[in-house]
Amino acid sequence: MGKLLLFDLDGTLLTSDKKISEANLIALRKCREIGYLIGVSTSRSEQNCLSFLGELNPDILITSGGALVKKNDEYIYKATFSEEQTNEMINIAKQICGFDCEITIDTIDKHYWNYKVNPFNTSETWGQSSWTDYSNFREEALKMCVEIFDDSMANKLKDALTDCDCIRFSDGHWYKFTKKGVTKEDSIRFVCESFSISTDEIIAFGDDYSDIGMLKISGIGVAMGNAIDDVKKISDIVIGSNDESGIAEYLNHLMDKR
Repeated sequence: MGKLLLFDLDGTLLTSDKKISEANLIALRKCREIGYLIGVSTSRSEQNCLSFLGELNPDILITSGGALVKKNDEYIYKATFSEEQTNEMINIAKQICGFDCEITIDTIDKHYWNYKVNPFNTSETWGQSSWTDYSNFREEALKMCVEIFDDSMANKLKDALTDCDCIRFSDGHWYKFTKKGVTKEDSIRFVCESFSISTDEIIAFGDDYSDIGMLKISGIGVAMGNAIDDVKKISDIVIGSNDESGIAEYLNHLMDKR
């Protein structure tokens, strides 16, 4: 039986309109009451994701694709690029993908974006972003994302950023770059050390490429019904979709077995 329930956000714990369903919240409250730890593991920045969590108040918050880990109110892991490394990455991305390519940068405190169209004009479910043209960017970064429409261009950027781990998001043309060896699954070891638990005691939920490693190393890897096929293939179980409160149904069944 698991001790930590670990959830991806988009496409998993969040519905399509970026909310946690009431059924899921009720199930999570019950799980916490009987001793489960609740964790969130997302590619979103910390500040970007907080507005979606509401009353959840997770015990563990893994953000920026594993580059930042928070236990309650204490950071227990940070993996940042220096100011110089961050600038170099931005410049290389512009040189390879075009100087007008869209880039996001996560820092400890903010989510930066050189968007051409304000994302709130497209969807109110976007988290807060600070606009910048990166012309005089002086921040340490946790993560860089680049929108790339050409696969060969994406591969060229991956080859150029040899000190980075890269994963593509399935619902668009965005590629995530974190420090080499910094992924959701790698960050879990700091969580396990902090709580003195093993990966076998984790039940992890996900839907996209960046969740695969996390689901594979956990005691039980749970794929959402809306997950991509690659996630379903490596998971121990496939449940209902994020819009069907599949998580609540699974957790209620889990508690009934206790």
